[in-house]
Amino acid sequence: MSTTKLPTVPDPLDAEVFDSHCHLDIMVGNRQASSGDPVAQAAQAAQASIEGILGQARSVGVTRLVTIGYDLPSSRWNARTAELHPDVYAGVAIHPNEAHASTPEVLAEIEELARLPHVRAVGETGLDYYRDWASKEDQHASFRAHIEIAKRTGKALVIHDREAHDDVLRVLADQGAPEIVVFHSFSGDAEMAKKCVEAGYFMSFSGPVTYKNAGYLREAAAVAPKELMLVETDAPYLPPMPHRGKPNAPYLIPITLRCLAEVKQTDPAGLAAAISANGEAVFGSW
Repeated sequence: MSTTKLPTVPDPLDAEVFDSHCHLDIMVGNRQASSGDPVAQAAQAAQASIEGILGQARSVGVTRLVTIGYDLPSSRWNARTAELHPDVYAGVAIHPNEAHASTPEVLAEIEELARLPHVRAVGETGLDYYRDWASKEDQHASFRAHIEIAKRTGKALVIHDREAHDDVLRVLADQGAPEIVVFHSFSGDAEMAKKCVEAGYFMSFSGPVTYKNAGYLREAAAVAPKELMLVETDAPYLPPMPHRGKPNAPYLIPITLRCLAEVKQTDPAGLAAAISANGEAVFGSW
């Protein structure tokens, strides 16, 4: 039996909502965590199962989730898992940190996976200037290729944007954005949020919006209209306060959603209903 202590379960929501971005494969140990990834190691030590993750999420009102790919193996796994589990949907892509792997053959398979009915997004793709694991040249080429895959397949584009706001917006404008764009784990300030509003891009907020030093994220959430908001965990990463440093999971969505409701000066149930409606607009009919 694992001795890893997971965060306590929050009070259930009064309305259903969903997790727009998580990594089920990492949580259940399908992808072995590296020695430099203590959060994933802790999540895997908890010996979670897909059924257990879904059951715990449902117990607090989180009834669906989107599990997101970051390389070809995870994208394949997510597509298979979404096919086998009702209320699980998939995103497929090559993460910008792995952009050097975006060969024509790999991208062709990503597009093939993206056409599956239970795959609802092309992502996560984008630009990451925080890490130099892939060159900017490779990242830009991969990002542009994913934009085109999203447009050809009619699926939402889920963007990883880390310290690259201006260039992400520039590439989208230059390449021509797909009909639906989601900024995963939105990390911009209020000015960035205004630009996303003008473009009609969705902003998905995660655990850091609850952090004491993240006032700029709460200011961005205040700018974002409810019609363009999503909520996510990025589990097993980015848990909300007071669980920073512990493994995240979809059942912690209520904490982040209640923080967003406080910022928006609205009731959590109403915000959950709006976000649920956005989910169908972004990812299609459940």
